[in-house]
Amino acid sequence: MKLRSALPKAAAALAVGAVVALAGATPAHADTVRDYQYWLADYGFTTAWNTTKGKGVTVAVIDTGVNGNVAELRGVVKGGTDVSGLGSPDGQTPVGENEDHGTMVASLLAGRGTGTGNGVIGVAPEADLLTVSVAFGTDTGATKSNDDQIAEAVEWAVDNGADVINMSLTRNTRDWPESWDEAFTYAFEHDVVVVAAAGNRGSGTSEVGAPATIPGVLAVAGVDRDKNASFDASSQGITLAVAAPSENLVGVAPDGAYKVWGGTSGAAPLVSGLVALVRAEYPDLDAANVIERVIKTADPNGHDVPSPLYGWGLIDPVPALTATVDPVDANPLGSLAEWITLHRRADAPVSTDPAEEQEIVPIADPPPPLDVDAQTLLPTPWTLAYITLPLSLVAGFGTLAALLGIGAARHTRRTARKHEL
Repeated sequence: MKLRSALPKAAAALAVGAVVALAGATPAHADTVRDYQYWLADYGFTTAWNTTKGKGVTVAVIDTGVNGNVAELRGVVKGGTDVSGLGSPDGQTPVGENEDHGTMVASLLAGRGTGTGNGVIGVAPEADLLTVSVAFGTDTGATKSNDDQIAEAVEWAVDNGADVINMSLTRNTRDWPESWDEAFTYAFEHDVVVVAAAGNRGSGTSEVGAPATIPGVLAVAGVDRDKNASFDASSQGITLAVAAPSENLVGVAPDGAYKVWGGTSGAAPLVSGLVALVRAEYPDLDAANVIERVIKTADPNGHDVPSPLYGWGLIDPVPALTATVDPVDANPLGSLAEWITLHRRADAPVSTDPAEEQEIVPIADPPPPLDVDAQTLLPTPWTLAYITLPLSLVAGFGTLAALLGIGAARHTRRTARKHEL
């Protein structure tokens, strides 16, 4: 049975990641894009903004590059660099195969909207951003390896004033190269909070991969709109710290278009934005106590925590900013220095084989097959990877076409802007 014959036409198109245009908005209902940002109200960010919006905090986005010229990010990017040898010196030219990724991550974190009630607004809409463009993959033509790019990016972010570093990427292995020991230690020694996405089962990462496995890193799991662990749009592991929305997210692409997407790539900047809010409200807190405040005020939502699916629970911005939290003397997520002492001991056997270079990937899906009519409900490599949950038709927002919930349809769906940028 053909997929298109099993579902209404618009839903069938969305099932394979087709482009869906956003219908024109009426004057009485100016912006369905803002309405689509359910996490702002559902998680209490709009209430938290009565306390702070993140002013004075700088977050570095290590990703494919952030275009600071889109309307939501004008004036937000305060500096940048490229470590791939492929981008522009300011890090604002997207590089690699997934050029949209970095800008969409940045918009979820610190987007300013496009006017009152319009456009994508980040969870920390007064925070500043730094951008470091990295070319993910093995055949990008980059002048440095993936691992070396990440190490250089982390050190550059620290040297240029980052209070928080967002890493919506994974090495797809639990281990990491020794060059990362030095880079991440440098960040921790300079009181920087590092936030990393857990990875996505649908992208082949069943377990949390580095950098989310590094002791001291705030690793982020993903949940669906019902606040249940996302089967495809999140990996699992004991290093998880907190969980955040990872499905049906909307971000801004480098060309200014809106896209519906998902995955822990989107969950991570929501947590980085929360960290920015905490750092703005408590400027005297060190990184360890900022992290403690985020994880100890997380909502278990009925689960036993810490959990390999939810970490300490769902992020909860209001108590993160207002609750009384006992101080700690060390990072509650572990010590990289102690890990290095234990696992990189000088008397350990030294391999003479060259270290295996792992591909670093942004946590997002490859594009779906182009031939819509060829997709059926019978198992295929693509359907096994990306349609692993029951298909359910969900009503849109009135001006949106019907949306299809597929658990973790993280391949992006472009929508058209409803107004001039």
